[in-house]
Amino acid sequence: MRPIRLISFGYLHLPTGPDGSPVPPAADRIEDVRDRLRDPAAARDILDLDGFHPRVQDVVLNTPGARELLANLADYAVLPAGSRRIAIGCAGGRHRASGLTELLARALRDRGREVEVEHLHVHLPRVLKTPAETHAAHPEQETTR
Repeated sequence: MRPIRLISFGYLHLPTGPDGSPVPPAADRIEDVRDRLRDPAAARDILDLDGFHPRVQDVVLNTPGARELLANLADYAVLPAGSRRIAIGCAGGRHRASGLTELLARALRDRGREVEVEHLHVHLPRVLKTPAETHAAHPEQETTR
């Protein structure tokens, strides 16, 4: 049985295609959580943490709809003819995408599946954006305050 590959990423860090839209990583299923899950970076106490941190994972998991999405992704990943590569993206890749990816990896391992995880942008600085830039490709990045 081949391992299931999970990838987290941030849309605001992706290269753009000829039409100017972000080009997500290659995957059998791409889950865009920007509009589905509340951004935990809005909570000041976890602003400088990332999706590896249990506090961030807890905030992500307790966002309305997150548990259902996690269960759906886990069920999808273990279908007999199902996906072997799932990519999860949020705005910057530091909180929602990486946290949900870590939670999904744990759920799949609990089901006895082999999982490989790659976080493309979790290490990059938090992205500052205005509402108009929510789905833009290259907004200004945050500088030290």
